[in-house]
Amino acid sequence: MKQIEAYVEEVYHNVGGNKKEIEELKAEMKSHLIEAVHELKSEGKSEQEAISIAIKRFGGEQEIRSIVGQLFKAQKTFAKWVLYLSMAIILFTLSAFGFIWANEEENAHENSILATQISEILNDRSNITEEMKKEISSLIKGTDQISKVEIYSVSNVDNVNLVFDYVRDTKPDYRYEQKVWNPKWLQADFFPYANWDNQWYIGMETRHAGSLMAIILFSGIAIYATLFTIWATINAYHHRRLNIGWILTFALLNIVGYLIYVLVGKKALLSNEKKY
Repeated sequence: MKQIEAYVEEVYHNVGGNKKEIEELKAEMKSHLIEAVHELKSEGKSEQEAISIAIKRFGGEQEIRSIVGQLFKAQKTFAKWVLYLSMAIILFTLSAFGFIWANEEENAHENSILATQISEILNDRSNITEEMKKEISSLIKGTDQISKVEIYSVSNVDNVNLVFDYVRDTKPDYRYEQKVWNPKWLQADFFPYANWDNQWYIGMETRHAGSLMAIILFSGIAIYATLFTIWATINAYHHRRLNIGWILTFALLNIVGYLIYVLVGKKALLSNEKKY
């Protein structure tokens, strides 16, 4: 049935895609057409009539070629956008994580500088004057991550190891509190920060966004890894090399796993070329 073969070849002429997949689809189309021809012949049609009717029922060459082309194009487009989306997500994740991390480092540096400045204000003073309190509160107001500062006189504590016990059980000589920006979505926690010498103990509570950093990093990586695995799996399917082993390799090793897949494929291709 050369007419059917010619029809199928014409339908798939210049259709882009995996060669093995195209050959399988061509064979499947031929099988359906031949089956239809046999059914029509059993109804009393001549072979030529049966072939013409079967092809007409299946659709015109241009129409079917357009459908096949769109199918392969849709598959490629879907895989491409899955890859693009995975890249966009990992870039956003790393950028957001890096931005928050840099901000946390800047805050930590500012906390250290501020504690030093307060120590300089308190230097060699036996008590805290109103002027000193105003100066210290002004420093705290200039920040947006310090919610509280407490200052204790520890000059009477002889043993340095007992400073924390003393601070825990004693009222501070000075305390200043302020509200800091802390929306729920920030997932921020407040942790103590302390600096002391043999005369004064300076304790602060500072905001940290470590939880948000962890959420962004792990959720972003998880989404990226899932999308990349989907993309790699689609590619392996088009190459007719998909199996559970490769899916696990893509899921566990990500880009490294896909590089292994590519190298194994090239090695197999070279091996086949040598045989022929």
